[in-house]
Amino acid sequence: MKKPEIYLEPKDRALKVIELLEKEHSDAKIALHYASPLELLVATILSAQCTDERVNIVTKALFKKYAKAEDYANADLKELEQDIKSTGFYRNKAKNLKKCCQLLVEKYNSQVPKTMEELIELPGVARKTANIVLTNAFGVVEGVAVDTHVRRLAQRLGLSGNDDPAKIEKDLMRIVPKDKWMGITDLLIFHGRRVCTAKRPNCAACVLNKFCPSAFSFSKACCRHPFSSKQCKNNA
Repeated sequence: MKKPEIYLEPKDRALKVIELLEKEHSDAKIALHYASPLELLVATILSAQCTDERVNIVTKALFKKYAKAEDYANADLKELEQDIKSTGFYRNKAKNLKKCCQLLVEKYNSQVPKTMEELIELPGVARKTANIVLTNAFGVVEGVAVDTHVRRLAQRLGLSGNDDPAKIEKDLMRIVPKDKWMGITDLLIFHGRRVCTAKRPNCAACVLNKFCPSAFSFSKACCRHPFSSKQCKNNA
């Protein structure tokens, strides 16, 4: 007997998620504006705890002022802080941008490296940022970029019972075909912004509601992730 869709195994559920979201969000792609690997690296660093829309506003002027890695490396730190202030956490981001680009100049001939191992050595760069740069700038697929939307939806959809982004990435890499690693991040981000929002997910309008373990389970009280004992911080 065929199991009801809600009881799909994680691998089957992941394939179903991708299939439906590719139809629902055919326009899904990275929202950050960039024209080079360096610009993408900078924009992704700035996007931490900030909306892509705000980052795009800031980088429109920033990329004209700082065109090369040397420009960031030699920048006055206080001035750079002011240039990116509206992205939040600007002091730490400015420090990371300056140190990151100093390392690019000193070690990589001012070029953004093309491997995960080299990228995560750069200040301000963890796996999420490295995955975004590798896949979008170089077409190199090393993993799945896990941001707040991907984390939230992976938990709600029962694709991962973990809370740590690194563990969620490993879970997704196990159940998602490698040729879909690049796309699933954009699909989950778009769905997270448009439908499965943090506080008020629109389950009634969601194309995934027939097999989503969390469908229609949200209320003002905090939910619990379907396959985790941890409370949901995303629905608080």
